[in-house]
Parts: sequence; structure tokens; C-alpha cells
Amino acid sequence: MNQRVKLILLWLLPIGMVVLISWQILGNGDTTALNQSSSSLATRNSAVSKMSYGRFIDYINAGRVTSVDIYEGGRNAVVEAIDPELDNRVQRIRVDLPGLAPELINKLKSEGISFDVHPPRTAPPALGIIGNLIFPILLIVGLVFLARRSNSMPGGPGQAMQFGKTKARFAMEAETGVKFDDVAGVNEAKQDLEEVVTFLKQPERFTSVGAQIPKGVLLVGPPGTGKTLLAKAIAGEAGVPFFSLSGSEFVEMFVGVGASRVRDLFKRAKENSPCLIFIDEIDAVGRQRGAGIGGGNDEREQTLNQLLTEMDGFEGNSGIIIIAATNRPDVLDSALMRPGRFDRQVSVDAPDIKGRLSILKVHSRNKKLDKVLSLENIARRTPGFTGADLANLLNEAAILTARRRKDFIGITEIDDAVDRIIAGMEGQPLTDGRSKRLIAYHEVGHALIGTLVKDHDPVQKVTLIPRGQAKGLTWFSPDDDQMLVSKAQLKARIMGALGGRAAEDVIFGNAEVTTGAGGDIQQVASMARQMVTKFGMSDLGPISLENSSQEVFIGRDLMTRSDNSDAIAKQIDDQVREIVKKCYRETLDIVNNNKAAMDGLVEVLVEKETIDGDEFREILSNYCEIPDKKNVENIVI
Repeated sequence: MNQRVKLILLWLLPIGMVVLISWQILGNGDTTALNQSSSSLATRNSAVSKMSYGRFIDYINAGRVTSVDIYEGGRNAVVEAIDPELDNRVQRIRVDLPGLAPELINKLKSEGISFDVHPPRTAPPALGIIGNLIFPILLIVGLVFLARRSNSMPGGPGQAMQFGKTKARFAMEAETGVKFDDVAGVNEAKQDLEEVVTFLKQPERFTSVGAQIPKGVLLVGPPGTGKTLLAKAIAGEAGVPFFSLSGSEFVEMFVGVGASRVRDLFKRAKENSPCLIFIDEIDAVGRQRGAGIGGGNDEREQTLNQLLTEMDGFEGNSGIIIIAATNRPDVLDSALMRPGRFDRQVSVDAPDIKGRLSILKVHSRNKKLDKVLSLENIARRTPGFTGADLANLLNEAAILTARRRKDFIGITEIDDAVDRIIAGMEGQPLTDGRSKRLIAYHEVGHALIGTLVKDHDPVQKVTLIPRGQAKGLTWFSPDDDQMLVSKAQLKARIMGALGGRAAEDVIFGNAEVTTGAGGDIQQVASMARQMVTKFGMSDLGPISLENSSQEVFIGRDLMTRSDNSDAIAKQIDDQVREIVKKCYRETLDIVNNNKAAMDGLVEVLVEKETIDGDEFREILSNYCEIPDKKNVENIVI
């Protein structure tokens, strides 16, 4: 227990005892005397009973009352009376009186009854003063306790004078535990940021040739690519004072607080120059001014104006380098992005296969991997994965390994972890024979088209085990990171997506097609429309017809509107339908020509529930010739 709480309890204990004693003395003194008198006399004679006032008057008139003791100013009395029902023995009886009336006193005197009036006890004056002071003292002590407790809490009333101070975390030498050797897959970004560290450690190397230290570095990239990790590496390598905070920590509900915090931040930074300031998610405070319906947020805009002034205003700001990170560069204000504020914009994108391999080597240092497991195969299996995704992949594989009571992470655990991250948790295997066979034909249709169409990515695995919302899945693995996609590849992907619907149509008939191809058809429509409007791969020619409107909150448009006429929109729709129809006809022809192969593959898939790419191609090669594809054997785990 806190020492301060113990001290307060020690104060409250004697005060509470005084309260109880005073209450007993001041409020219940006469009652206590009455009870003590009754109990003492009852011990000597018999138990004290109770009598009504009317019966008490009857006893007086009958001459049965021998004595009366009056208490509490005439509200109660203890009466000694002769009870004829108990052989005329004297009984002590308690009576509630209506008050000390003169008529009762005169009657007792006229009957010759001995009576005594006991005055109420009065407390000493000192106790009366203490009783009057107890409540104010308790109130003051409680308020002092609450005030001290609030002062110890962040944002409490005691922090009112600190409201405009910066909330940045400060470290003279940041011990983040991260160095540049711990960051992989972003070599270009590392090279730019290593120069920043060199600027801070050896500024004369650059100033001797007239170079100036950059004022700001903006890290731009999708979530999970390592922007914050790079900032931690800079802090760990630079060895200079380091301030770190989030963009949202500037903005408050009160106008002017954010600007005050910016001023305080740069004041502290100048006192510790040279130093680094890292602002994570700077788009929270750096969005374009005057954006949205009805203008912008006044507090946020004042904060941004102060930030712009501090970075490159009338006063110099030498020795302070600002590093900011965001995944929304399109919403940042143009004045914030210009040289002189953020001199460098470093793009941190998703890594390629070499970058993924180096990231896997970093994250696998503390993992027990099977000797036959190849990190290169994992890198090929995970196109589009960021550094955070790869770290999560190895962690999920380690969890599966521990759950299965294995000593080393193997190929099966990696494969299952990839499936879980992409498609979701594994569900219960299908038991309904008709549904299972229909889904098997659907998935085999995808895999068949993906294998027989030359420009399609090769099949990695076909499975009937449900994952997430999907009842079955067909995985394709590209042979390399495809930065550029050809028209033939887009057409092949459309055909591959239509393979499931085509298989249902050919095998079960047009009346028996199901809703299972709903997601595939959405992908087909999206790819075909991009071919027409974005990539110029249609009869309309190489013209960009994509809608260029922006979001409302950016402040450029109040609503989404189309830049194309109605006639052009109709031609776009016609071209999209023509592309899809042509691809679907070719897909139907391939499925019709390979029914026997589909039947054989479905029988194997229904029995085994999962077929890998090599086995699928081996079975299919018994029915037809498979076109050559580059590096097929090297991309399957």
C-alpha cells in the first residue's frame, strides 16, 4: 500500500473515533442514562416491561404507582408499580410520555407519588467545539488527498500549467535496441538514412564542400514496411538526443494548445542541438489546409502553421533533423512537402524477393528451422508480403510448431501459416458428398485453366479444406515479382478466375451454376475495366479513361463525378463485356476439351482433399500436354 495512503488512514482513524464518541455523548447521552438505569434496576428486581400512557394514568388513579423517574425532558419514564396479577409484586415498567406536562406533575403530587425528573446530560464545551469542527476537517483532508492524487496522474488538475508543454519522449542517447544491421529489405532507404547519421556524427565531412545538413526526412510507404523500425535504427546509431512522438499528440480540443506544444518541442530541441525529432503518422497534423466541407479544423491548421514556421521560418533551426513517417503522402500539405522542410522523401515499399530473403534471415535468427527448409522458397512463396507480414509469418509458424509438439519449424508449418495469413483460419473438412464434389470441380476448373494457359501463374496447391469464407482454394505462385504485367497475363488471369464458373457450367449445366463464383466475377470485372480505362488495352485505344476525382476530405472535390461523357461510358461498358465474353468462351472450350482430365483430378482431390502443384501437373500430363512455364519446379515449397 502507498505510504501516503497509510498516513491518511492514520489521520482518519482518531478523527473517526472522536466523531463516534461525540455522537454518543451529544446525541445519545440521555438515552444511554435511561437504558443504564433501566438495566441496573431490572437486574435487582425483574425485567422491565412497557406500558401505554393511558394504562399508566389508570395505575395512578388506582393507587398502584409507588415512584416515577422521568427522563429525556418528559418523553420517557420508568415507573415502579404494584401488579395485582403477579401477587402484588413491584414491577418496573417503561412508559412513553407525551411530554413534561404540568397536569402530570400536579397529579403525581396530589396522589403523593414519589417522582424525580432527571435532566439531560450536557457535554463539555470542548467536545462541542470538536464536534462542530469534525466535518470541515474531514472535508479539507479529503480535498487535499484528491488534489495530490490528481497531480500524480497525467492530465490531472495539477497539470494545468503543463497543458501546453510537449508530450515528446526524450532520450539523451536512445537505447532502442535496433541498429541498421537489424533492418533488411529496404537497402535504398537505409543508404539515405545512414547519410543522416553521418551528418550528425561527422558534419565537417559535408560542410567542407558546402553541403548543408537536411532539415527533414519523410518516410513514405505502405503499413508494415519498416518506417518506424528505420527511425528506431537511426536513434540507436546516431548517439545524439532523440525526441519521439506521434502526430496526434499535438492536437487537442482547445485551440492553440497544439501550436504551443510545437513551440515547446523545438525550444527543447534547440537546447539539445544537434538532435533528432521523430514524428510518427505526421498526416494526423500535416493534412492539407482548408480541406473538407466547411473548411478545415482550426486547431489542427494552427498547429501545422506553427510546425511550418519552426521547420523553416524566419529564425534558423540548425542542428535539428526531423524524421517523419506516413502512409498517406497524398493528403499532406504542399508547404510541408517542399524542400527546406522535408528535403528528402524516402520511399519504403514492399520488398522484392531479395529483400524478403534478407528480412527472413533477420527474423529467423531466434527460430529453430528444419535443415531442409529453404528461406529462398519461403521468399518466393510470399510475393507482396511486407516486413511485418514476414515477421508474423515466422511467428505463426513457430506457434503451430509448438502446438504440434515439434522441435523445428518445417515446410508444413510455413505452408499452413501462409494459408492462414492470406485466407484465414482452417475450417472443418466438408462431409456432404454433393457439395464437396461440386466445389472440387470448381477448384479443379481454376487450376486446369491456370495450368493450360501459358501466360498464367503456375498452380501451387489445390485444396478442399475451408479457410475463412472460402469453401475451397486454389493457390497460384508467380515465378518472380511482377512489376509489369502484360496484356496476355491479364487475359490469362481473367480466364483463370472464370475457370470455376466454366467447370460448373460444363459439368452440371447452366441451370446448376452456383453463387460460389461471386468473388471471382468481381475480380474479373475489376481487371477487365482496368484494361479498358487505365491501361489502354482495348479497341478504344491507348487512352486513360479512369476517373481522376479525389476524396472529399482532401478538399479538392465535394463529390465524386465522372470526367467521361455518357457515350464514352457506354463504350467502356461494351468493351468490358466484350473482353469478359471472349475470355469466357475460350475458357469453356478448354474445359470442354479436358472433361476426362477434370474427372480424374476431381476423384483424386475428393479423396485426398489437398493436391500440391507438382502432383496436379503430373496427373494432368497423363491426359494432355502441358505448356512449358519458367521455373515451375523452383517455386513450390
